[in-house]
Amino acid sequence: MTERSSPADRPDEPRPAYYAARVGGWRDWWTLLHPPYTAWHLAYVVIGACLAPVVNTTRLIATLLAFFFAVGLAAHALDELHGRPLRTRIPSSALVAVAVAGLAGAVALGIAGIVQVGWVLVPFLVVGPMLVVGYNFEVFGGVVHNDVGFAASWGAFPVLTAYVAQTGTLALAPVIAAFGALTLSLAQRALSTPARMLRRRTTEATGSIILTDGTRLPVDRAALLAPLEHALRTLSWAVVLVAASLAVARLR
Repeated sequence: MTERSSPADRPDEPRPAYYAARVGGWRDWWTLLHPPYTAWHLAYVVIGACLAPVVNTTRLIATLLAFFFAVGLAAHALDELHGRPLRTRIPSSALVAVAVAGLAGAVALGIAGIVQVGWVLVPFLVVGPMLVVGYNFEVFGGVVHNDVGFAASWGAFPVLTAYVAQTGTLALAPVIAAFGALTLSLAQRALSTPARMLRRRTTEATGSIILTDGTRLPVDRAALLAPLEHALRTLSWAVVLVAASLAVARLR
């Protein structure tokens, strides 16, 4: 997390993420959004909302925007501000402005939701910004900044919030779905953590795998990274497509 040099400074260095664009200009903003991961976690919002008996499209769009502001913008800007893991050249002042604006936009939409849905949304409005700040600044001894904290914050929480925004209450189905999102997010974390290590902190990986017939297969960084990122790509598309199918079924 302390590396600050960019791929442009060292052309032989791999990109910091498989979806990262070439450094500089608007491409840095694309990379900052973590597009497949942002879409993945916004899909949980759609899944949670579509479990409601009646889906209010306006509330669904507002919830999607709130989570995009909070996670896609604010959380990712704060993460990049802390150590430049994506090695973008976005000025720190711009990252701070994006984080503040993102949180403000999410809170504003949450307040509008309270007017429509009721006071039941207040705990979600309070917890949401706390998760963004607590996770990225590792407050309370980093109790939120771990695998379970990640899965609860960006997996289970969007499902539950979206359902409550639709119905004003909770039910068994969204709770089960929240546990499903939690476990999927734990799987994401189990894959992305070693993938980040290989891309951002590893200079060389060497070795071999010897099969039972004596065949020796060489192992390098690319060989270790490929299955991790293939699984991440596949899972991100799978969750988004499941959410899209639910939206098509419920909103027509």
